[in-house]
Amino acid sequence: MIDAILAAAERLQGHAHTTPVMQSSTLNHQLGATVVLKCENLQKIGAFKFRGAYNAISQLSPEQRSRGVLAYSSGNHAQAVAKVGQELGLKTVIVMPQNAPITKRLATEGYGAEVVLYDPATETREAVAAALQAKHDYTLIPPFNHRDVIAGQGTTALELLQEKQVDTLLVPCGGGGLLTGSAIAAKHLNPFCKVIGIEPELADDATRSFRTRELQTVKNPATIADGTRTASMGSLTFPLMLAHVDDMQTVSEQAIMDAVAYLFYRMKLVVEPSGALGLAALLSGAVPAQGTVGVILTGGNVDAGTMTQILQVATLD
Repeated sequence: MIDAILAAAERLQGHAHTTPVMQSSTLNHQLGATVVLKCENLQKIGAFKFRGAYNAISQLSPEQRSRGVLAYSSGNHAQAVAKVGQELGLKTVIVMPQNAPITKRLATEGYGAEVVLYDPATETREAVAAALQAKHDYTLIPPFNHRDVIAGQGTTALELLQEKQVDTLLVPCGGGGLLTGSAIAAKHLNPFCKVIGIEPELADDATRSFRTRELQTVKNPATIADGTRTASMGSLTFPLMLAHVDDMQTVSEQAIMDAVAYLFYRMKLVVEPSGALGLAALLSGAVPAQGTVGVILTGGNVDAGTMTQILQVATLD
């Protein structure tokens, strides 16, 4: 798999941004450690998802491209597929839940995608997508359970560790594409780097799967971190997590909102709740801050209403 990640890094050159790695002296002093933040909120479409989408779609055959691409996503993968489709000149159709953040849906449509909405209380996105795929013969690019998507996401950690050596790497986890790709890349560059996946307490299926070594699910999790509202890990990401990830931890909704507010006020960074999970783990003490800690900030696509709500209830020490 590392060969696929290294190939993806070459493929993404000139297409994805090499996002900045940032530090805060205030944060380092507060935690008593060196914290380096990989700012994927400044990636194209405002999230790391562009990496996996481009790596996967750019490898499709001309015949596959001509039929169009289908994806399902609550937001960031949707935008990523739509943006790649726009850049490569192919049709994209995105299945999105009705409760997806309006900012993400409008951005997806703005990149030229056709958005098909569904009710997550009565339908599954997989079933809706399967019906569309059967009817139109689109090529499906899933959000995480796809080898080329995982490889593309792994370039995030590859870039970070090529720039900065870290003792521990904290990676948000939804379906596990970023977590597993990053773990493989990190272990390649530094076998002693400890990789920890971070989930919301309300969407802890991957953490329970890691602890029990059996695939667990969670139905319609009510977390504010909408990018982690996946029912379970995938057939590819689950075994990769067991093989390459050192630990999993969860954080509360309050901790997530506090981290978003901290990044906003102290570092002037707009980061969505899903993207702030790693920092939430450090600030809340779910993961002890020791040595040099790498944190992947996965995205910055947050509705104004959600950000307003967070800033009203968040607490800053």
